[in-house]
Amino acid sequence: MNILGRYEIRSKIGEGGMGEVYLAQDTELDRKVAIKILPEALASDQKRLQRFNQEAKAASALNHPHILTIYEIGATGASRFIATEFIEGSTLRQQITAGMTLHEVLEIAIQSGSALAAAHEAGIIHRDIKPENIMVRRDGYVKLLDFGLAKLTQPEASPIDTEAATKAMVNTGEGTVMGTANYMSPEQAKGAKIDARTDLWSLGAVMYEMIARRAPFAGESPAETISLILQKQPAPLTRFANEVPAELERIVNKCLTKDRDERYQTAKDLLIDLRNLKRRLEVDAEIERTGPPESRVAPSTSSEQSTPPTALAAVPSASPASITHVSSSAEYIASEIKRHKLAVFSAVLITAVAAIGFGFYVHFRNTTGTIDSIAVLPFVNASGNADNEYLSDGMTETLISSLSQLPNLNVKARSSVFRYKGKETNPQTIGKELNVQALLAGRVSQHGEQLTLTLELVDVQTENVIWSEQYNRKQGDLVTLQSEITRDVSSKLKTKLSGADEAKVTKTYTTDSNAYQLYLKGRFYFNKRTKEDLLRSIGLYEQALSLDSNFALAYVGIADSYSIMSPYGYAAPNDIFPKAREAAQRAIEIDPDSAEAHSAYGKILANYYWKWSEAEREYRRSIELNPNVALTHYQYGAACLTPVGRFDEAISELKRAVELDPLSVPAAANFANCLTFARKNDLAVQQGIEALRLDPTHPTARVALGFAYAASGMYEQAISICDSTLRSEPGNQDCLQVVGLAYAKAGRRQESDQVIKKFEELGKTGYAVSYRPAAMYALLGDKDKAFAWLEKALAAHDWDIGRINVDPFVDSLRDDSRFKDLIRRMGFPQ
Repeated sequence: MNILGRYEIRSKIGEGGMGEVYLAQDTELDRKVAIKILPEALASDQKRLQRFNQEAKAASALNHPHILTIYEIGATGASRFIATEFIEGSTLRQQITAGMTLHEVLEIAIQSGSALAAAHEAGIIHRDIKPENIMVRRDGYVKLLDFGLAKLTQPEASPIDTEAATKAMVNTGEGTVMGTANYMSPEQAKGAKIDARTDLWSLGAVMYEMIARRAPFAGESPAETISLILQKQPAPLTRFANEVPAELERIVNKCLTKDRDERYQTAKDLLIDLRNLKRRLEVDAEIERTGPPESRVAPSTSSEQSTPPTALAAVPSASPASITHVSSSAEYIASEIKRHKLAVFSAVLITAVAAIGFGFYVHFRNTTGTIDSIAVLPFVNASGNADNEYLSDGMTETLISSLSQLPNLNVKARSSVFRYKGKETNPQTIGKELNVQALLAGRVSQHGEQLTLTLELVDVQTENVIWSEQYNRKQGDLVTLQSEITRDVSSKLKTKLSGADEAKVTKTYTTDSNAYQLYLKGRFYFNKRTKEDLLRSIGLYEQALSLDSNFALAYVGIADSYSIMSPYGYAAPNDIFPKAREAAQRAIEIDPDSAEAHSAYGKILANYYWKWSEAEREYRRSIELNPNVALTHYQYGAACLTPVGRFDEAISELKRAVELDPLSVPAAANFANCLTFARKNDLAVQQGIEALRLDPTHPTARVALGFAYAASGMYEQAISICDSTLRSEPGNQDCLQVVGLAYAKAGRRQESDQVIKKFEELGKTGYAVSYRPAAMYALLGDKDKAFAWLEKALAAHDWDIGRINVDPFVDSLRDDSRFKDLIRRMGFPQ
C-alpha cells in the first residue's frame, strides 16, 4: 500500500494530461478522496508545474455545489498533489455512451451551467469543458472537474484575492491554443484572447453530443477538427435525434455561434432559457398525464415511423424512467410524479402561476405593441434527406405568399429571407438587416408518410420565443396544414381578420396533396434558374395538372418558367411567350382572384406583346389583390412604367419593392436600371453599387452597375466590372452588352466590332439578343446597321427592345423616321 502524507493510495482511477488520479483514504478524517499527482518526472518542468498550481488555486477559490471541492494542495518530497472530494458515479462520457433522456440532458446542462455561472462571476474561465470533466453522481448530481486550464479574467472588482503574483502565474498568453479539440471554441482554436463565452461554446458542444451522441465537429485528426470548427456549421440535431424540442435546438445553436457577440453573453442568460424550457416541458407533461386518454400521443407501431436508435426520445436511460415514446421527458416526469406527488404538485402549481403571469405579459406586450413586420426564415429540412429540400423550401415560400395577404403586415419576400438559408445568424442582426420586428422559423421532418413541422415566432429585440407550435400530420394533409399554419400565425400576430381576409390567407388552390407536392417541386427547380431546371419545373407543373386540371397556381408556374427563359438566353421569345400567355390566361380563367396569375400575365403582355395599358391593368389588379408582393411591384415598375417613361411612378414602385425585399439583388438592380433610363446617372451608379454590395458575385448586380457606369461615361469601370464574368463565361450576353456599349460610346470601334461579332456567332447556335448590337451601332454612328438589327429585334420580340423608348444608348436614332415608326409599331403612347 502506498502512502502519500496522511493519504493511503488504494487504486488508480484515471489519468489526464496533467497527471494521474488515484482513489485514496484520508486516514485523519476517515473519508475517501481523489488524489491527483503530478509525476515526479514532470514536477521539475516549470511550465507544467505552473499549470498544476494554476488548477489548484483557481479551483480552491470556488465554493459551489456543482464544482469539485478541493481539500488540500500538498507536496511530499518531489511529488505534488491535490486532494479533492471523491465522486461515486460516472463521467458524462459514460452517460452519453449509455444513452440519455431529454430530462437528463436538461438537468446536466442546467447544473453545469450553474457551475460555470459561479466560476465566471469569480473571474475564472474553465477553458476545457468536455464530457470527461463532468462527473454525474449516482443520484444525478453533477460535479464539474479539472480547472487545470482555468484562467483568471481579472475583473475590476473580483471577489477573490487577485494579488499580482497570482495573476501573473495563472494568465496564459494570447496565441496559445489550450483545450480539447472537439470542444474548442473558434477563438480558442485560433489562439485568440478568450473570455467566459468560450466556456458557453464548449458547453453547447457537450449539449449537442448529449443529444446527438456525436460531437458537432469531429474530424479524423485534431487539425481537421479545428478546421471544421472554424469553417463549418454543425449538422441539425434533428438529423440524429427525433423529437428534439425546437427551443432546445435553438439554445444549442446559439451556444455554438462562431461570432461570440452573437452567443449567450453570460452563463446566467443560458440558464434562464434552459430552466424555462424545463419548466415548460414539466407543465406539458403534467397536462398530458392528467388529460383524457384519447388526447395523449400513442407510440407508433409502424416500422416506417419508428424512431431511429440514435433519436433522443428512444435512447435508453440509466434511470428506470427511461422511455421509448415521443414525449421522452413527459413520461419520465410522470413517473416521478407518482413518487413525489406533493412536491411535483407544488412545483406544477408554481410553474402554472408563472406561466399565467408570462401569458399576461405576452398578451400585454402584443396588445400594446402589435407586430406589423415579419420575416419567414427558410424552413430547415430536418429529415436528413436532400430529396425533401423542396418541401421545406416550398412550405416557406407558400407561407410567405399567404402571410403577405394579411392586412397591415409587412412580410419580407422570398429572395431576401433565402439569403439566410443554411446560415447561423443572430435574430437581432436579421431584424436590423430586414427591418422587421419578428422572425418565424421552422423545421420540417418527414418519416414515411408522417410529416412534422415545428414553428417558432421570435421577437428580434429580446430573442424571446413569442409562440411555438408543433404540427404532426400525414403527408396527405399537407394542403390543409398550410392553411392551418397561416391561420395560427395570424392569430398569434394579433391580426384581426375579416371573413374575406381569412378566406384569402387560408385559400387552398388544390385538394390533391400529390398535385400540391408536384407543384412545390416545380417551384424548387424554378428557383434554381438553369435551363435544365426550368424545363424540369415545367414538366412537374404539367404532372400536377394531370392530377388536378383546375390547379391555377400550376398554370402560373408554367407561365413563369417559360417567361424567364428568354431573359436568361435559354430560348427565343417567339418560341416560349405564346406558351406562357396561354398558361397565364388559363390560370385567370380558373381563378380570377389570383394575384399571381394577373402578375404573370402582366409581365407577358409588357415584355412580349407590348400591350402597355393592358399590362398595367393586370399589374394593378394583382396589387389590388395582394399589395405586399415585392416581385409584382418591381416588375410593374421595371417592365411596364419605365419603358413608357413614367419614371416617378416607376421609382415609387421600385422603392416599394426594395422595402418589401431589402436583400433582393434583382429588385435593387432594376431600380438602378430605371434611374439610368431616367438619366439620373449619379443616382444610378449609387444604386448599382448598393445592388453589388448585397452580393458582389451576382451577375445581375454587376450588369446593372456596368450599365450605369457606361451611361455615365465611366467606360473603364464598366468594362472592368464585367471582365471577370466574361473570363469564366465568354458567352454571357448581359456582360457582352455592357462592355460593347462602353467600347462603342468611348469610340473604340475595333473592340466594339469584336463584341458585335460575338453576338453574331452566338446567334448561329442559339438565341442571341439582336437589340444589343443595334444599340452599339447607334453609338458608333452607323444608323443603317443599327436599324437593320432593330428590325431583327422587333421580329424576334427581343426581351430588351421594350426599353427602346427610354434607352439613352439609342438617342442618336430618335430623330429618324424609322425610329418613330418602330415606336408606333410597338404601341408606345405618342
